[in-house]
Amino acid sequence: QGEIVESGGGSVQPGESLRLSCEASISAFQTFTINWYRQGPGNQRELVASISREGTTDYADSVKGRFTISRDNAKKTAYLQMSDLKPADTAVYLCHARFTIVGPTGIDYWGQGTQVTVSP
Repeated sequence: QGEIVESGGGSVQPGESLRLSCEASISAFQTFTINWYRQGPGNQRELVASISREGTTDYADSVKGRFTISRDNAKKTAYLQMSDLKPADTAVYLCHARFTIVGPTGIDYWGQGTQVTVSP
């Protein structure tokens, strides 16, 4: 069994930055795609950023140019650097690790989430 723990959330003012960390105790971490999701109050869960096992990244349009996802396989940790934060970024941020076996079948791990609050 594996585990994911997020950290780095907090309360900041608009325009400030935060770096979230996703520490995973997962065998073969380097083979997993890492996703950062967020869920704001009353909102559906939204995929914010992804990084594949090869290091290919993808971002939601709402965060392009402001957020950067990265990973350190040796540390089994992924990061989400968030800059120029806006009140609309306020949400619980969750880390998800996915190993696709075939089609929709795979292995998934979820963290508990870390709260990010952006307000003046």
